Amino acid sequence: MYRYTDQLNTRLEMIKSLLPIELQHPSVLALLQLALAEDLSEEADLTALGSHPADGDITSKATIATGNRLNGYIRAKANGVVAGLPVAQVVFDLVDPTLSFRSSTKDGGLVEKGQILAVVQGDGRSLLASERTALNFLGRLSGIATVTRRFVEAIKGTRAVILDTRKTAPGLRRIDKYAVRMGGGQNHRTGLFDMLLIKDNHIIGAGGITPAVKQAREMFGEKYKIEVEVKNLIELDEALKMNVNRIMLDNMDLETMRNAVQMTNGRIPLEASGNINLTNVRQIAETGVDFISSGALTHSAPTLDISMKIG
Repeated sequence: MYRYTDQLNTRLEMIKSLLPIELQHPSVLALLQLALAEDLSEEADLTALGSHPADGDITSKATIATGNRLNGYIRAKANGVVAGLPVAQVVFDLVDPTLSFRSSTKDGGLVEKGQILAVVQGDGRSLLASERTALNFLGRLSGIATVTRRFVEAIKGTRAVILDTRKTAPGLRRIDKYAVRMGGGQNHRTGLFDMLLIKDNHIIGAGGITPAVKQAREMFGEKYKIEVEVKNLIELDEALKMNVNRIMLDNMDLETMRNAVQMTNGRIPLEASGNINLTNVRQIAETGVDFISSGALTHSAPTLDISMKIG
């Protein structure tokens, strides 16, 4: 693992300002370092500026002369929504702060096949040592943003809002959820710590919806919002009587969802969840629910094909 010296900590403080405020989090900075470590070797030392971290790339070390300056052109190889350009920039900067990274578009923008997204210039070894890690992040986040945009477009004109879930790649929660926002979606809770979501297992363990909600309120009062998952209209009726903040309609068919919307009559926001895809999301939105959450935004999004070529 990288050696955490005062010099490295100073570097991290300096470069984190390149990231959007929501990504200026210790977990994100640690993630970027870990990603580079697995490519450049766990003994790589980012406190050594210039060519030293890049020496972990033994192919470039053997083929690229010291001090050979190159230009790298990052292009989209498919149409989509770009996300992760600041993350890619920080990856290049961590390897070599003398590299110049210039974006030609912004996160959240539509891009076309063949379009140049950014140009990176500088030491050839550093450029190539950074390439794969930067593109891995950029491709993944752009893929999530692209899929999210398709869901958002599919329900355009309805009242529903597209939400993500906690079905993110372990360790990538914050950047995955950032990509959802870049695609036009919104975020559900970040983790288990910032909202109470009382699901079927909690309900079984507590002995029912009513005791589960009562126990939650006894422990936390109004500190956290409470959402309750229900699977039928009987459970919905019970949840409505508890006056929670949101109710999740779990795997309900369209007719039951429509009945749930009528039964709720706007008193509490309703969230549809379970087996949501691009084929059925429009029909679900047209039932009148307020939110639609889908794990597919993050767990099934294909990577947007992005490459870097020296020119």
